Amino acid sequence: MAMVSIPANTSAILLDIEGTTTPITFVKDILFPYIKDHLEEHLSAHWEEDECKQDVHLLKKQVEEDLRLNRACAQHVLDQSVHTDEEKAIREVVDNVLWQMASDRKTPALKQLQGHMWRAAYAAGRIKGEVYQDVVPSIRRWRRQGLKVYIYSSGSVEAQKLLFGYSVEGDLLDLFDGHFDTNIGAKVESKSYERIAERIGCPPEEIMFLTDVTREAKAAEDAGVNVVVVVRPGNMELTEEEKLHYNLITTFSQLEVIDSA
Repeated sequence: MAMVSIPANTSAILLDIEGTTTPITFVKDILFPYIKDHLEEHLSAHWEEDECKQDVHLLKKQVEEDLRLNRACAQHVLDQSVHTDEEKAIREVVDNVLWQMASDRKTPALKQLQGHMWRAAYAAGRIKGEVYQDVVPSIRRWRRQGLKVYIYSSGSVEAQKLLFGYSVEGDLLDLFDGHFDTNIGAKVESKSYERIAERIGCPPEEIMFLTDVTREAKAAEDAGVNVVVVVRPGNMELTEEEKLHYNLITTFSQLEVIDSA
């Protein structure tokens, strides 16, 4: 694939994580299975601690919301009463969390619990965040050229910081000027990119967004942001129309800054 130019007026690069900086398989084959394999053990070990109690409380509030909207299946309802049987109470939380994950839900309650479990796993060295080999040298190059670099991912800001803070290449957090998650808005809504531009303090046309998901690319484009679609192994196949419409790269090293001089 050919080189793609970063326009001279660009002041910020906005990066997606999954499929862009990090293999999709890392999330699918390492992060999510870790939760499934260690959930019961985590709850049993921390059940009486304040943080765990807050996580369970949020999950119960989510169930109430689901029941109001008729979304939850009966067998995944958490009993609202206080249990004397701790094992049964933990089992119900496990069932609910596994159901949410199987349904690919991204509720704040689920993300908070996952974030706390991943934090412990990263800190203990059980997990290291994966990044493609071209990512770190390219970001360092962009920063030397005066560009700011931000992350925008559907994973929580805490989860993002854990991935880059405990990466296979060490602590990479100093490479980024800021982090955004879906608290700023969904990644497929153009308003989210307008809000990010406001927060960064530059017009949308001075931002370049790198993502592997064309629905996100379209939303960013609709907001006036420049877009490059990243084609990595395991990423979703692009249609012929998408291949013609978007600038495509297979590695960050294909992006070059145009000298404005």
